[in-house]
Amino acid sequence: MAGDGRGDDEGAARRRAHRAEPDRPGEKGAKRSLLTEGTGIPLGIADEGANRVDFKLSRQTIESIPIERPEPSEAEPQNLCLDKGYDYQEVRELAVEFGFTAHIRCRGEEAKALAREAGFRARRWVVERTHSWLNRYRALLIRWSKKPENHLALLHLACALITWKAVIAAPLPR
Repeated sequence: MAGDGRGDDEGAARRRAHRAEPDRPGEKGAKRSLLTEGTGIPLGIADEGANRVDFKLSRQTIESIPIERPEPSEAEPQNLCLDKGYDYQEVRELAVEFGFTAHIRCRGEEAKALAREAGFRARRWVVERTHSWLNRYRALLIRWSKKPENHLALLHLACALITWKAVIAAPLPR
């Protein structure tokens, strides 16, 4: 019998049995950057590949706001709360450029605050909650769409639905 250069135990099925392989080796995942207002209503969103560093999406996220922002003033500043993944000078300069007052946690600062204060919650919990709301949509939790423009359209649709639900649930002004 002619052989193909492999022993009996070196076939493809045998190789998979003893070595871990990723479930989807050709796909690397997706990362989304989200900007919300104080109650969690999404204002801007950007997405990239999962291998992108968080702070590199900050300009794209701020520029994705579809409505005209009011000018910040001394009486009413516009705050930008970010976690330690955005602790870079480039992000601080970007916040000044767009007129935001930056509140960026330095690396290691949040762990100290957790140890000091019982029941401490980070300021960005509102954004984390909105990410959780977005994850309720199956097509966003697991990215099924191959084209980036289709995925971005689904993100915008989900953000619109979240905004609509918040407006419907809000009490009418008197």
